[in-house]
Amino acid sequence: MPVLPKTGRARNLRRTMTEPEWRLWHSLKGRAVGGAKFVRQHPIGQYIVDFCCREARIVIELDGWTHGSPTEIAKDISRSEALEAQGYRVIRFHNDEVMRNMDGVLETILLHLHS
Repeated sequence: MPVLPKTGRARNLRRTMTEPEWRLWHSLKGRAVGGAKFVRQHPIGQYIVDFCCREARIVIELDGWTHGSPTEIAKDISRSEALEAQGYRVIRFHNDEVMRNMDGVLETILLHLHS
């Protein structure tokens, strides 16, 4: 069976995670947060999201320093709106927040899981 381009890209992204992605993944995997199952680098429509809990319809996106320009901010807004139109809630964290305040990040995710 041939590998679809988006599936191949998602697999590559899983192999080349950034340090903040890796740290968050190790805190989310195995239903460690609220018993929710998260997947990483998951295709949804035209996008590949960083993390997704399909059951709760939550997407978690990690943003680095490249997301600060007006162009990138506009792209992130458009991406979030498209995902929300498909029934997902999008939570965004900056990479620095994951690196310096993992407890706060996990608490925020848990609150979204129960809202």
